[in-house]
Amino acid sequence: MAVFLVADGGSGPSGPRALTSDEANRLAITRFRNYEAHGRAVTITMPGTAGGLTVTGSVDYQGKLGYGVVHGTGRDTSSDGLIEWTATSVFVHPMTNAPAHAPASPPRSAWYSRPLQSSGSALDTSLTIALRLGSDRPDNAQLLPQNGAAWWGRDQVDGHQVDVMTGPSSPGRSGTAGNVRYWVGSDGTMHRVRVSVGSEPQPVVIDFGTQKYVPVKPVPGVTPTR
Repeated sequence: MAVFLVADGGSGPSGPRALTSDEANRLAITRFRNYEAHGRAVTITMPGTAGGLTVTGSVDYQGKLGYGVVHGTGRDTSSDGLIEWTATSVFVHPMTNAPAHAPASPPRSAWYSRPLQSSGSALDTSLTIALRLGSDRPDNAQLLPQNGAAWWGRDQVDGHQVDVMTGPSSPGRSGTAGNVRYWVGSDGTMHRVRVSVGSEPQPVVIDFGTQKYVPVKPVPGVTPTR
């Protein structure tokens, strides 16, 4: 999975600059906030040269399970339908006229499963990233600035004032600071994440809804990890 810096950020006063202690604390708890909420509503937008994909659904950060509906944009609608995924598998339910939102209870039949690919698929990489945006414990706020996390500016997401921050270097991968960009609210709530994937010309954007989380129900035969 290739992930690297997205150069553009929010509007307003721009960085980069070092995080203040308050900003570091908020960035440290933003993935924990997702886990604490049990899960979040998400919209994953994956641009493509011939037409992109959008996944609208929810991610259960405690059960490590995602569920939603896929819509192709442009010329490619071959992937349209329902989708559910875990850290290792993808389950698809093709639909010619996919609804705007996935039904609360997944259909009981006509699902096809396959392994989740660790590389070579922008869709699978995006699903993996979305699933990893929750953690059962906060990060170490003191280590974030030391490992390259930075503040880049301020922005608005759906009327919410947010700070735009880049994350630290990945463990064991020096020089990767800034690979992921976060839009974080005043209470540490994650509102948006943007990241480049492989050779795709435009970044993947994951937007989070603020509505109450609706629990994800597994497709028949799938037992999520607890």
